[in-house]
Amino acid sequence: MNYIVRNMEAVISMVTKEYPVVLVTGPRQVGKTTMLRRLMENTERGYVSLDDLNERTIAKNDPELFLQLHKPPVLIDEVQYAPELFIYIKIYVDGHHEPGAFWLTGSQAFKLMRGMQESLAGRAAILSMTSLSQAEMCGGNTEPFRVDYQELSLREKEREVLDTRQIFERIYRGSMPAIVSGRNSNSQIFYSSYLSTYLERDVRELSNAIDLLKFFRFLTAAAARCGQMLNISEIAQDADMNQAQAKTWLGILETLGIIFYLHPYSNNLLKRLVKTPKLYFYDTGLVCYLTKWSSPETLENGAMNGAILENYVVSEIAKTYMNCGQTPFLYYYRDKDAKEIDVILEHDGILNPVEIKKTSNPGTELTKVFSLLDKASVPRGKGAVICMKPRLGAIDKDNYYVPVWMI
Repeated sequence: MNYIVRNMEAVISMVTKEYPVVLVTGPRQVGKTTMLRRLMENTERGYVSLDDLNERTIAKNDPELFLQLHKPPVLIDEVQYAPELFIYIKIYVDGHHEPGAFWLTGSQAFKLMRGMQESLAGRAAILSMTSLSQAEMCGGNTEPFRVDYQELSLREKEREVLDTRQIFERIYRGSMPAIVSGRNSNSQIFYSSYLSTYLERDVRELSNAIDLLKFFRFLTAAAARCGQMLNISEIAQDADMNQAQAKTWLGILETLGIIFYLHPYSNNLLKRLVKTPKLYFYDTGLVCYLTKWSSPETLENGAMNGAILENYVVSEIAKTYMNCGQTPFLYYYRDKDAKEIDVILEHDGILNPVEIKKTSNPGTELTKVFSLLDKASVPRGKGAVICMKPRLGAIDKDNYYVPVWMI
C-alpha cells in the first residue's frame, strides 16, 4: 500500500519550528497518526499511543513519570484519554522553550480543546484534519479554493480530468485513506465496520447512556438531510427521539469531526433572513452508506444526487482551507422569496458567490441570483458555477464555470 502525501505536511513542518506543542485533531481513520509517523522518520522523535492501556494508566495516574519515560521530542497519540498530561506538558514547555517538543493527536475535539485552553493557551498550534481531499487523491498541491481565473488555470494543469460517472464513483466511494489507498476495496464493508467500531467507541465515551441502534437511526436521518437547512424536529421524528436529544447528538457528531455547518451570510446592510445553518458531512462515502445507495450509478440517477453532490463540493472547498491551516469563511444566502446562493466565499474584502449544479451546460440564468449580494457592504467579486463541465471556462466577463474535479 502506497503512502498518500498529505497537504497538511507543509503546515506541520512550519508550525513545529514555531510552537512547542502541535495538536492535530480529527476523526479516527483519517490518517493523523500515519502522516505524523511518516514525518518523524529518520528523526529522534519518540512515539507512544494512549490506546495502549498500560501507557494510558501511567499517563493518568503519574503524568510526571510518563513524561520521564517518554522524553520530548515525542508524538503522543490519542492524548484525549489522559487530560492530566496537559499541566505537566505546560510545565515542561515553560521550562525548556523547545519548539516542536510535543506532537499530539486526538479524535475528540471538545475534550482536547477544553484541556488545551486551560493549560496550553498560546503554546500550541491546533490543526484540524479531515479525510482525503481531491488534491491529495491525485497528488496535487492544495491552495485555498478561490474564484480567480489564473489560480484555477494552474490548478487545472495538475488535476485528473473526471467525467460525471467518475465523479459520482469518487463521491460514492468516499475519501477515507483506507478506501482510496486500496487497503479496503469494499467501501460498504468499510463504513459498516467504521460505524460499529471507531465511531461507536467515541460516541460511548462522549455519551455513556447512548442507545446505539437509535443513534444509527439518528445518523441515517441526518445523512438523508445533507446539503439542506437543519431541521432538528424532522431528524428527531425520524429517529424516534426528542429534539433535545437530537441536538445533543448533532453536537457529538460535530465534536467528532463528522459533520459541519454552513451558516447564512449577513452584514450590516444585507440582513440575514434565515438563521438556520445547512448541514454537511465531511465524507460523502459515509453519507452514501447511511442512505443505502447500492452503487455509484444508482446514486447518480437517484433523488439525492444533487444534495450529495453539493455536500461533496462544499466539503472539498472546506478541505482546501483546512489543509493549508486556514479557517474557511464559507456561508450561504437565502432570502424571503427562497432565492438562494449555495456558497459565499469571503476573503480579502470581497464576496465570491458560487452555485453548484449537476449540469454540463451551465447558462447565464444560473448566475442571476448572484445579484442578491449587490446590496451587501462588502463588494461582490467574480462568481462561479461548479458543475460537470469538462474544462474551466467563462460564462461571461464576471462568472466562470469550474469543473467539480478541479476543487
